[in-house]
Amino acid sequence: MEVKVLDINGKDTGRKVQLSDAVFAIEPNKHALYLDVKQYLANQRQGTHKSKERGEIAGSTRKIKKQKGTGTARAGSVKSPVFVGGGRVFGPKPRNYSFKLNKNLKRLARKTALTLKAQESNLVVVEDFTFETPNTKNFINVLKALGLDNKKSLFVLGNANKNVYLSSRNLQSTSVVTSSELNTYGVLNAKSLVLTEGSVSGIEANLS
Repeated sequence: MEVKVLDINGKDTGRKVQLSDAVFAIEPNKHALYLDVKQYLANQRQGTHKSKERGEIAGSTRKIKKQKGTGTARAGSVKSPVFVGGGRVFGPKPRNYSFKLNKNLKRLARKTALTLKAQESNLVVVEDFTFETPNTKNFINVLKALGLDNKKSLFVLGNANKNVYLSSRNLQSTSVVTSSELNTYGVLNAKSLVLTEGSVSGIEANLS
């Protein structure tokens, strides 16, 4: 599929870039999307949750009342889970939530995400650009020119560009990554995907 290339002022440069159908026009596999996003979110979890069981509560273990004759239920120590301040039964323990997926499935998920963005016409290709110094105002002007100032967007660069990255870092609705850092969750989480000319070949090489 062919997509026209815009400049940072939002104007057509007259050039077109050919996007590989093997990457940007495949049969979507939504289950692969689900698994890849689930893994990404699971890997973000710290898993440091912890509650104390009755053996870890500080307190006496003496029997708090006699076994019979009180007219109420039998009771052991104050650390029993039935009392306020007692231990918790089957509470959370520290654990690792991460799990593995094979590379082919993750590659299929990224292709599906890119395909969906292309089908929804939420994919834009711009010429490679840079800034002389980090400047958030310049980056905002680029967003406005592309009509993305009120949309969540993801910019994909061919190579790391410190000035462009620093210019976007203060903007909550915009992220900047390189083609090698592209992931399924990032593509789906953005309303619009902006590819630089230099990033297209890198994306296709990584996913072919």
